[in-house]
Amino acid sequence: MIGLGLIGGSLLRASVASGRTTWGAAVSEVDADAASRAGYDVTTDVEAALHRAATAEALIVLAVPLPAVENLLRLVAQHAPHCVLTDVVSVKGPMLDAVRRRAPYTRYVGGHPMAGTAESGWLAGNASLFEGAAWVVGVEEDTDLLAWAEVTRLVLDVGAFAVPLPADSHDETVARISHLPHLFAAILATIGAQGGPLAMSLAAGSYRDGTRVAGSSPELVRAMTEGNRDALLPIVDEALGRLGAARGSLASTGGLAATIKAGHDGALAYSTAHDAARSGVRITLSAPDARDALIGLGERGGRITALDDGVAGGEVT
Repeated sequence: MIGLGLIGGSLLRASVASGRTTWGAAVSEVDADAASRAGYDVTTDVEAALHRAATAEALIVLAVPLPAVENLLRLVAQHAPHCVLTDVVSVKGPMLDAVRRRAPYTRYVGGHPMAGTAESGWLAGNASLFEGAAWVVGVEEDTDLLAWAEVTRLVLDVGAFAVPLPADSHDETVARISHLPHLFAAILATIGAQGGPLAMSLAAGSYRDGTRVAGSSPELVRAMTEGNRDALLPIVDEALGRLGAARGSLASTGGLAATIKAGHDGALAYSTAHDAARSGVRITLSAPDARDALIGLGERGGRITALDDGVAGGEVT
């Protein structure tokens, strides 16, 4: 585990709790010291940790922000060039491009756990963070499905379920349900604060819920939103179009029925998706159409909940 912030630190804890032999490295002496004091096998020597991974033929997880990836991949290419490699970076297209340029001989499988809090650092982590969470596990035309299975086993071991997706589908989707909400939260928090002490004294649930993620580390939010620029821009345009339509209706007729009804329907769609009954499917990873089957499952909102003897057991609504 390279990186011991909220996600990396939680994954280290969860992996150890699942019975896996796991060690970590972090450039942050504060995080590394705290993890070591808690009894985990951690160092600040990233090169040594990677060399150990190469010797053990271990799965390497990169848990650093996107701006730190390039330099780290150079170290991976130097010290563990043939290991299975995954990550928890929230943007997959740029990450895939970086791996292909900097560490092309690794067996890379992109990853992104849809879990987190507004806190950061080792002390914010916990072993149960991923329980019941969706975790995107990348599937591309050149993905090694044995490596994919190895990453998916880790995902299942820590209590999450796997959603197989290609990078472009992932990035467009998280622009909608993660990155745009971060931007909206920042704008809402800014507008609320402009109301001064009175606005802050009256702010309650709707303001708190709408601005919660604005409390996240600004550096991390910038890294994921700016890193997903190509996918995020058209989603921002879509949102601005809807805001413009709402303003036009409010100015002309005084009504906001269409905007509010569409939002209510969207909220119901979220609840329905999470409560829907699911039917099981099985995908044989050695089959010629396995990649297409995995991607089809993921893009229909399905999930992988079991992996046994080369067969992925999934559910789809």
